[in-house]
Amino acid sequence: MREGRLPGRLLRLGIAIVVLVRALGAGRVESTDRGARKPESARAGKRASAPVARARTGIAGLVSGVFLLAAGASLGGAYAAWGEDGTVDAAAVAESSSSADYTTTDATADTTTAATTEPAPIEDPVPETTTAEIPTASTPDETSEAGETNTTPPPADTSSGGSAPTETVPPPASAPGSPGPVLTSKHENRPPESSDGTYPTIWLLRALPDPTPPAKRLAPSFARELRQVAAAAGVKWWIVLAVVRARGGDGAVPAGSHTLERLANRLARLHADTHPGKAILRLSGHDRTFTDQVVALARYDRAVGLRALVRGLESAKPRLERKILRDERIDIYAGGRADIAAHRVNVRILVLIRYLRVTFRQVTVSSLFTGHRFFARPGVVSAHMSGLAVDIAGVAWTPISGHQAPNGLTEKAVKAILLFPAELQPQQVISLLGLGGPSFPLADHYDHIHIGY
Repeated sequence: MREGRLPGRLLRLGIAIVVLVRALGAGRVESTDRGARKPESARAGKRASAPVARARTGIAGLVSGVFLLAAGASLGGAYAAWGEDGTVDAAAVAESSSSADYTTTDATADTTTAATTEPAPIEDPVPETTTAEIPTASTPDETSEAGETNTTPPPADTSSGGSAPTETVPPPASAPGSPGPVLTSKHENRPPESSDGTYPTIWLLRALPDPTPPAKRLAPSFARELRQVAAAAGVKWWIVLAVVRARGGDGAVPAGSHTLERLANRLARLHADTHPGKAILRLSGHDRTFTDQVVALARYDRAVGLRALVRGLESAKPRLERKILRDERIDIYAGGRADIAAHRVNVRILVLIRYLRVTFRQVTVSSLFTGHRFFARPGVVSAHMSGLAVDIAGVAWTPISGHQAPNGLTEKAVKAILLFPAELQPQQVISLLGLGGPSFPLADHYDHIHIGY
């Protein structure tokens, strides 16, 4: 280390000063002895030269004192530096070990190196930041030891030659009406988004699968046989299939060939082709619940078609879109027609529109995706934004507004929707009537029925 040679040099300098002072003192003593041996006449000349000698002695003492003070200050500074920084700079050690030549004793080169090389400055430790100070150089992901998130602004740009300010910078002012910056992670629990009921309602708007999975689709062979048997008996295939389903027939082959023939022939004798409701009511022994279920299933089968029941509803979506757009008895506003043409509407909504058209012979759609507000209520995105909701403003050429009395047209429409197959049951049916299940009333739905998935 270059710092290690400093005490040795100071020691040699001090010895040289002491030798010089002793030499000056010896010369003065010698001159005194020589003067003692001179005659009395020479003493007068000595007395004349005495002031000069005293002046020389004073100058020598002053020079030696200055050197001693400088040496003491340097030595004290060196020891103070060693006391403050007891660590050794690894880079300096590597440089010293790589450049030192232990076979050369060139004092001149050593002295030059020591004079031109200075030890690296010792940086003061960074003071700790109190809770009232906000550091100016931090990243948004930086966290303190206490786990609090640092939300201070980024450091100032110094690319133009300027330097960032050294004083603390206060946090940016918040916009009027907005909360201030969050400096801690300790906060109260978020309040529920809805005050209705015990628990809040959370809507997760995600892509839904095909409502008719392969296990619920008809086998192609059964579909062909169903069409042939119904045509031979003179009845519609969707009525025969609805009775089979209502009786519990499920799966790809819900009934055998013999059962299909017997059922189709009996429905033909009951004139199911011209009066399906009365025929099914007589077939069920006047069971009104069973009759309503069969009628709803028959209308659903007719709305989607036999090919969709075999291949799945998603495969039939383009055909359903064309049928809806071409049907003059389905009244849809211009933005809604554009939504259907752009494939923004889920197949469940398309099936529902077709089902209401078959049930009431006419349907009016007032809202799909275009034109509806983004949030259904503060913080909750509307299902319309995912094509999973529709507003029905009228059925059977009659508006919903003003016709929501009990046993009226709106109640019949809501009941028909609630008789949908289980895989197509909506999550919300909102009007001024509450009929149980997903049906509940809201005062602002006086002029339409909202159906949402």
